[in-house]
Amino acid sequence: MALVATVVWSGSFVASRALHDSVPPVQAAFWRWIVALLAVAPLAARETWRQRRVLRRHLGFVTLAALLGVSVYNTLVNQAGLTTSAGNMGMIMAASPVLMALYERIGGARLGARRVTGTLIACAGVLLLVGEGALPTTLAAGDLWMLAAAVSFASYSALLKRRPAELGGLAFLFTTFALGALMLLPAHGISLAVQGGFDPAVATVGPLVYVGVLSSAVAFFAWNKAIALIGAARAGAVYYLQPVCVALLSAVLLGEDLGVLGAACMALILGGVALASARGKRTAR
Repeated sequence: MALVATVVWSGSFVASRALHDSVPPVQAAFWRWIVALLAVAPLAARETWRQRRVLRRHLGFVTLAALLGVSVYNTLVNQAGLTTSAGNMGMIMAASPVLMALYERIGGARLGARRVTGTLIACAGVLLLVGEGALPTTLAAGDLWMLAAAVSFASYSALLKRRPAELGGLAFLFTTFALGALMLLPAHGISLAVQGGFDPAVATVGPLVYVGVLSSAVAFFAWNKAIALIGAARAGAVYYLQPVCVALLSAVLLGEDLGVLGAACMALILGGVALASARGKRTAR
């Protein structure tokens, strides 16, 4: 599940880049969640209605999850893309799995030497891959936006571990999408008044459908399920594969050469993910 979400989100980098020059960030985020709502409604509307009392009891939790994972995170990513490179965005997002593991440690979970070592190896591979062997010496405005996005996504992922057991996955997903879009509505109105709308052509609608249906409905369902099954730290280790997926997509779709450095970094990331995600052997009693 974590791998499915990671691969789909990797494709959303390509789709989102197509929107940067034509759709303002807030409007892109708002319509992404409207499309996502329409995509999940046939599957989730009935369950959401059945669980309306459960949702009312846990409204504070659901609202916070919607704010962090729906309203804030994706809007910050769109905003960051205006003033920083995709490479920098990927490098800074590498902080998210580290923060996920840190949240679990603060919560009392024992990460173990294997997971910590694997996480550090994967993180090193990501930094080398997206930084082309070097780290940036300055941070642009977009880098700071992306750092805030990484914190928001890690916080959302850590919060998912505390989702009430009685709250169904589809009802939670549908409600967070609805609340997230609702919280974006005022900012969307301001963006329309100040920046104007966008042309609903194939070049804009196509990427919005991708990020709405696949990157939102499918990927968020898979990611939420992964968190419930294996926790944020282990799912976060799989998330390190995102730069690898982006690099492979660039090679296939754009004809970019990965080079020796790219291959070496991928080996580091894959090895680190395998080490951090593996279950330790249990001692027989």
